[in-house]
Amino acid sequence: MNRTEKEQIVQELAQRLRETEAIFLADYRGINVEQATQLRRELTQAGVEYRVVKNNLLKLAAQDTPSEELQPYCAGPTAIALSGADPVAPAKILSKFAKEIEAFELKAGVLSGKFLTVAEISALAELPSRDELLAKALSSMNAPITNFVGTMAAVPRSLVQVLNAIGQNKAA
Repeated sequence: MNRTEKEQIVQELAQRLRETEAIFLADYRGINVEQATQLRRELTQAGVEYRVVKNNLLKLAAQDTPSEELQPYCAGPTAIALSGADPVAPAKILSKFAKEIEAFELKAGVLSGKFLTVAEISALAELPSRDELLAKALSSMNAPITNFVGTMAAVPRSLVQVLNAIGQNKAA
């Protein structure tokens, strides 16, 4: 790789680091090809960009970006996961993968410009996903309407039951 290619990679990576909401670094040393492929597949399905980068290029790209605090963690084999839409999804996938495979290790992360330790990434992974939160919010908004409809339907139902009971008493 020549100097111009490296400069282009650094510029592209710096732009992605500025635009991305959530960034996670991991040490992938010791995982096999099948496990790496599985991890990439899960992250891609969640809309997360996952790639292996050279530490020096990542350090250069991180300068003057919100992810500048990640520079000390750019040592050893480093993979980076970038997510713009849902920061919980990559945290869940990476944390689950780190628990299942001892060789895979989370290093650090950045969420909305705030540095995250491994413990904070694990706590983030415990949160419900964006879709789950939206479903709960929608369910909460629908609850009063559902209760109102149930209450309004109870009045005619009760009337029908009373009339049915009177009819049975007269028939007996």
